[in-house]
Amino acid sequence: MSRVETAVYVDGVRAAEGLEPLETIARAREQRGFAWIGVRAADHDEVHRIGTALGLHPLGVNECLRGHQRAKLEHFDDHTFLALQPARYVDETETVEFSEVGVFVGGDFLVTVHADDGVVDIPAVRERVEAHPEVVRLGAYAALWAMLRNLVSLYGPVADGVENDIDEIEVELFERDPDVSERIFKLQREVVELQHATVPLVDMLDRLQRVVAVESGTGEAPAFRDLDDDARHLGARVAGFRQTLDSALTVDATLSDQARNEEMRRMTQTSLEQNDQVKKISSWAAVGFAPTIIAGIYGMNFAVMPELAWGWGYLFALGLMVAASTTLYLVFRKVGWL
Repeated sequence: MSRVETAVYVDGVRAAEGLEPLETIARAREQRGFAWIGVRAADHDEVHRIGTALGLHPLGVNECLRGHQRAKLEHFDDHTFLALQPARYVDETETVEFSEVGVFVGGDFLVTVHADDGVVDIPAVRERVEAHPEVVRLGAYAALWAMLRNLVSLYGPVADGVENDIDEIEVELFERDPDVSERIFKLQREVVELQHATVPLVDMLDRLQRVVAVESGTGEAPAFRDLDDDARHLGARVAGFRQTLDSALTVDATLSDQARNEEMRRMTQTSLEQNDQVKKISSWAAVGFAPTIIAGIYGMNFAVMPELAWGWGYLFALGLMVAASTTLYLVFRKVGWL
C-alpha cells in the first residue's frame, strides 16, 4: 500500500505537514514556500495524480514508475527528474544492495518516489535539513542538495566494505585459497553494479550545477560543485577497485598455471623415476634369465645331447651361465640401467 509523507516549508521552517498531496501543493504555492512530498511503495495512480497537479512531464513520470534503470538526469522546461540508486553493503554475503529513488524537483516542490522502503531515510534527511533553516530557506533545490549529500555519503561505507574484502582477497591469493577465484568473480560483479550507480553521478551533478545556477539567478552553485568533487573521488575509487580485481584475477590465473606446471613437473619426475626402476628391474630380470635358459636347455633330458657325455660339460654349463650373466650385467651397467 502506498504511503505518502508531506510537508510545506516557508521561509526555512516547516509550516505544515500530513496534508493530502494536492492540498500540500496548493498550500505551498499559496504561502510562497515549497512542498516536499515523499511517496513510498509507490502507487501508479497516486504518482500520476501528483504529477498532473505539479505539471510533471509524462515521460519523467513514466521513467520514474518503470524502475530497474541506471542513475540518470532529465531536465524539462521548469523541473528536473533524477533517477538515483542509493546503496548499502552487506558484509555477511559480500553483496551491495541497491534501492531506487525517483526525484522530481522544481522551483516550489520536491517529490521523492520509492518503489520500496529503500536505503535513503527521507524523514532523517528532512530532520537534518530542518536543523539548518538557512539551507531550507533557499528552496527545493537546497533540499535536493541535502538529499544528494546523504546519498553520496551512503556510498562511503559501501566502498569501505568492498575495499576490506579486496584486502582479504589479496591475502588469500598467495595462501592459495581454493575459493578465491569464485570470491573475486562475485566481488567483481558487485563492483560493476556499483560503477553503474556511481559513474553517472558526475555527469548528473555537472548538469545539475548548470540548472541550479540558472534557477538561483546567481550563475553559480558552489554547494553542488563540492558535491561533484566528492562524486568524482568516489568514482575514481570504485574504478580503482575494478582494476585491482582485474589484476587479482590475472594473478590468480598465473598462480594457478604455476601450480599446474609444478604438478606436471612432479608427475614427470615421478614418471622418470618409475621408468628408472622399471629399467633396473628389467635388467636384473634379463641377467637372471640367461642362466635360466641355459639350465632349461640342459634339463630337457634328451637321450642324445653332445655335452651329456662330456666330462667338462657340467663346468662348461656353469661357466656359460656366469659368462652370459656377467656380459649382460656389464652391458646394462654401461648404458646406465644398473
